[in-house]
Amino acid sequence: QVHLVESGGDLVHPGGSLRLSCAVSGFSLDTSAIAWFRQAPGKEREGLACISTYSRKTIYADSVNGRVSLSSDIYMNVVFFELSSLKPEDAGVYTCAAGHSPYCQSLEDEYAFWGQGTRVTVSP
Repeated sequence: QVHLVESGGDLVHPGGSLRLSCAVSGFSLDTSAIAWFRQAPGKEREGLACISTYSRKTIYADSVNGRVSLSSDIYMNVVFFELSSLKPEDAGVYTCAAGHSPYCQSLEDEYAFWGQGTRVTVSP
């Protein structure tokens, strides 16, 4: 059975950084790309980044490009999402998702499995 569990959400000061984890089970990271999404209060969910361990490629959205880094540990089956220079607009619930392809997908609907999310608050 596929499970994704995020952790690491916290209160972060503006300008600070965070590291989120997505622990997966029920599949190997080289069989599915992992994407990260964020839903800010009152806004639609936004795709932020994706890592394909199989193809060794990462994709970053413009809103976080230059501040974000994704990495994966295939042995621990964990994907790490690191974001620096946090802004108030980075606050929200961060969720990781997996699909049936080892390659990053452009459509949210192509991710079939979702974690429960972890909340990030950005405040002085």
